[in-house]
Amino acid sequence: MKLSIRTKFTLGMVFIFIIILVLLGFSAFYLNKLSNKTSAILKENYLSVVYAREMSEGLMHINQEMINSFITGKVPDSLYIQKEFGVIDQSILLENNNLTEPGEDKLAAGIETGIKEYRESYRQVMKPPVQADIVLVQQKKFNILQQQLLALSKMNGKAIEVKTDDAKLSSKDALTGMTILGSFSFLIALSFIYSFASYFNERFFQLYNGIKEIVSSNYGQRLYFDGIDEFYEISLLFNQMAEKLSASKGEEEKPVEYFKDFEDDGSYKEIDELKDVLSRLKSVERQAEEVISRIENKK
Repeated sequence: MKLSIRTKFTLGMVFIFIIILVLLGFSAFYLNKLSNKTSAILKENYLSVVYAREMSEGLMHINQEMINSFITGKVPDSLYIQKEFGVIDQSILLENNNLTEPGEDKLAAGIETGIKEYRESYRQVMKPPVQADIVLVQQKKFNILQQQLLALSKMNGKAIEVKTDDAKLSSKDALTGMTILGSFSFLIALSFIYSFASYFNERFFQLYNGIKEIVSSNYGQRLYFDGIDEFYEISLLFNQMAEKLSASKGEEEKPVEYFKDFEDDGSYKEIDELKDVLSRLKSVERQAEEVISRIENKK
């Protein structure tokens, strides 16, 4: 199959472009994979830790308000407590929509039930006179809820550690894979560029030297290029030109001797032969100009 120099050059550029696309594709794949893992840590576990902290702080505020009211004998601030319960309800709702770890659903359900029971005990505290046994029951429920919320926070904290380690391992594997792939692609591209450059440099150098020899009237110079591309055709044309120039040089030397003999003889019988020689010289000159023109067009 005959491939022109332009086709070879185009194929070479396409090959390098494919290597670049492969590197970009693998980079995007690994980055997307790592991004998904880090996003999962944030979405699935870190938010659960935040919800547990918000519920714990809300319960602490409510419990502190009730204890202060019991000690001072004042009625608890119902608006403040309702506000805190609103934050707790919102957090438990969000947590129920973000259950990702084994056993987290049961733990969240127990926390939700405990909050409802704690709310009922609060209503009992709001009814004067406040009895000490009701306050103690409320404190017991508060402690249980705090332990459950602590367990929820630890569960998701542990999951964060595990997933972070997995993300680090994935990033390390991605770095190793990209390093190997990048090095392999670099070696292939370097080898291809070196071979491609060597191929053209060698032929241009031979062609340059050949033209220099022809300019120096060394018509015995010949080019020999392997292959079936434009360089091979140029070498054929170059050799044809050199042969015709060499033949032309030989023809130029013959008339000199002929003219000398002609002058010595003083004969005019060979005038037709002289015209024929001049005509052949002009024909050779035209052919040489055509060959030179074809070489310049090929360039």
